[in-house]
Amino acid sequence: MSEESRAPSSWTKRIREAMARGYRGYMDRWENRLAARATDRVIREFDWGLEWTRGWPCTARIACDSHDPATYLRLLNEEALRDSSEFFAYRTPSDFRLEENLLRFTSAVATPYPENNTVYGQWFPARADCRRAVLVLPHWNAGFHQHVPLCRGLSRLGISALRLSLPYHDRRMPRELKRADYAVSASVARTIDAARQAVIDSRSCLDWLEIQGCERLGILGTSLGSCYAFLTSAHDERLRANVFNLFALYFADVVWTGLSTRHIRKGMDGRIELEQLREVWRVIAPFTYVDRFARYDKKSLFIYAACDTTFLPEYSLAMLDALRQRKVEHKAVALPCGHYTLGERPFKYLDGYHICSFLLASL
Repeated sequence: MSEESRAPSSWTKRIREAMARGYRGYMDRWENRLAARATDRVIREFDWGLEWTRGWPCTARIACDSHDPATYLRLLNEEALRDSSEFFAYRTPSDFRLEENLLRFTSAVATPYPENNTVYGQWFPARADCRRAVLVLPHWNAGFHQHVPLCRGLSRLGISALRLSLPYHDRRMPRELKRADYAVSASVARTIDAARQAVIDSRSCLDWLEIQGCERLGILGTSLGSCYAFLTSAHDERLRANVFNLFALYFADVVWTGLSTRHIRKGMDGRIELEQLREVWRVIAPFTYVDRFARYDKKSLFIYAACDTTFLPEYSLAMLDALRQRKVEHKAVALPCGHYTLGERPFKYLDGYHICSFLLASL
C-alpha cells in the first residue's frame, strides 16, 4: 500500500478524534451548567461519626476507641465483612400499611430523626399481572415525584413498580435539611449507617411485594440508588433481574472525584486521605461484594454514561471488568452523555428504552 493510499484513513482517524474531543468538551460544559443549578450545597465539617455505629451488630465485638477513630472504624469494617449477612440482617416490619397507593412502614433501622424512621414507597401496580414487580431506588437528592413517570410506564407494560424514598430523602428528610446531605456526607459512619438502612429498607420492601403475591422480583437503582441496589442484590437471592443505571465499582473514589460531591470532598480535605476513606467505607463499597453477587443466578443490565463527570467511566469499566473476570452473566450499555445529562432529552428516552426492554425480557 502506498503512502498516498494510507493518508485518507490517517486523516479520518484524526478527524474522528477531534470530533470526539469536541463532543466530550461540549458534554462537560453541559454537565457543569446542570450541576451549577443547585445553589444550596453546604460544605459540612468532617467527622468520624462514631455515635452512628452503636446499632451495628459488629459493634458489640469491638471495643470503641474514640482516640483512634480511623483504626476503630477499620476494625468494624473487617468485623462486619466477616459476616455481611449479619450486618444487613433485619426483622420484617409488622406495620405495613397501604393508603391510596402510598406504602408506609417503620424502618428496621432506628435513627435519631423521626422523619427518617418512616419509610415511604409509591406503589404502581400492573393492571393485568402483579406477579412481576420491580423495586425502584432513585438517585441522590431525587424529589418525591422523580422516577414516577418510569414507574407508571413499567406498570402499563405489565410490571408493577414500587418506588422507594431513600433514607433522608423527600418525606424522610429532617427539617433542618434542604438536600439529602445525611445520606452521603463528610460524616463517615453516618454515611455507612444510611447505606445500611437503605439496604434493609429495600429488603423490607421485597418482603411486602411477596405479601402482595409478587413472585418475580427485580430491582432498578440509579446513581446512589444503583450502589444501594447492588448491595441489596448481593445479599438477597430473591432478586432475579437487576438494572444498575449509572454505576461504579467504588464508593470512596466516586465521592473523592465526582462533580456532584465536590462540596463533600472540601469538607474532608486535610482530615482524611483517599486510601483511608476506602478502608473505612469498604462495607458499603460495591467492589467488596462482587464475589458474593457472582454466587447467584441473576440477569443484570449495567448502564453507564461515557461522559460521566460524577461516576467516572473508568470506575464503571472497572465494575464490568470485575464481572467478566468472574464470568457473571450481564449486559452493558454505554450512553453518549454524562451523569446529569442522562436526565435530559434524548438520553432519558434511550435510557428508559433499555431499562424497560430489559425488564420485560428478564422478569
